[in-house]
Amino acid sequence: MKKMFLSTVFTLCVVMLSNAQNLFSIAAANPNVNGVAISGENGAKMIRLELIRIGKYKVYDEFDMADIIKENPEFQSNCYGQLCLIKLGEALKTDFVICGSIDGLSNKIAVTLKMVNVKTKSIEKSAIKEFANQPNEIQRMIEIVLKEMHGIEVDKVLQDRLAFKNDIITSNNVGKVNNSGPRIGLAGTVGTVYEFATRSVEMGGLDILPAVSMIGYQMEGQYVGTENFSALVEGIINVSGLEQGQFIPTFTLLNGFRFGKGNWEFAFGPGFGLKRRLNGFVDENNQFGAVGEHWFDYGDGALANGIDGSNILTDDNGNVITTNNLSNYGYGLKSIAHKEGLTSLNTSFVIAFGRTFQAGALNIPVNLFYSSQRGGGFAGVNVGFNVVKSKKSLNPGR
Repeated sequence: MKKMFLSTVFTLCVVMLSNAQNLFSIAAANPNVNGVAISGENGAKMIRLELIRIGKYKVYDEFDMADIIKENPEFQSNCYGQLCLIKLGEALKTDFVICGSIDGLSNKIAVTLKMVNVKTKSIEKSAIKEFANQPNEIQRMIEIVLKEMHGIEVDKVLQDRLAFKNDIITSNNVGKVNNSGPRIGLAGTVGTVYEFATRSVEMGGLDILPAVSMIGYQMEGQYVGTENFSALVEGIINVSGLEQGQFIPTFTLLNGFRFGKGNWEFAFGPGFGLKRRLNGFVDENNQFGAVGEHWFDYGDGALANGIDGSNILTDDNGNVITTNNLSNYGYGLKSIAHKEGLTSLNTSFVIAFGRTFQAGALNIPVNLFYSSQRGGGFAGVNVGFNVVKSKKSLNPGR
């Protein structure tokens, strides 16, 4: 039994030694490295490690190669071509020499490897593969390329994690266009805004036409973009009513989406401005004065109409009606727009839809919009123009 065991062990050793002697020898020359933070020497070490793991070759290490490379200056730098690699293999008396390149290209890394047959003076195998820009994973990238060269199955999870995904929607490889520029437009008033605009000055209104001009400037930034889709942040500074002696400033912040080659756009977001209001009510029942007449609290509790508050509100018996006894008459106070009222922040919600027309480098955005606020708002159209001066990378640091 003991003799049989020893015989078996001896046979296995002979077989293993025979297989080891039948392995082809291979040497890894320094690859050409560009755009990644490793040296050619380290790249060659990574290739040797992965060749050893494959287990198909007798791999020369850097010490086996040191004397030959030191003796011949041709092997010490820029030995990347087929002829130089063949000469290196002949000097080392090896069967194969492997070399290639590792290139950092913008948002990806390309690994190229070629294995030269020294005896036949031809390229035995070659492979190239693109990976995501993960420079700390270069050795795993080399592993994948070597395994694919030799028809060895590659771990799918590893391959997926390192794969370069050339997606349609990505902020890494799409430039952004600065579309900032002036805007002009026309807006009509609706609801309570219409009532305040057309109310007489004597009653605290603006007494203007119910449509106002708009002039302003739009600042635009693109945070996601492709050929057929863009996501935008837009800020619009605007002044309305100048042609009618009014100064109505607003600022609007929009989130916009631009679709298709036709540059259709949809945007929405908050608007900010100023408002002036007093507490008051409208006598729609004709109990105190004419229908539609406005009565306001000018601060002393007594209700009056007129811009100066001189016409005090009284009942049929001549009793003064104040904010304290108004409820006795079936009325209540509410905040009403008034030219002489207290100033406060006014908020609105803006929705816009339109299209950007293009003529060479000239962009002409045309938008319909509605600005909604309590009880009313503005509806209108604005037009702008801008010239595309340059395109900038979304990730200039890469």
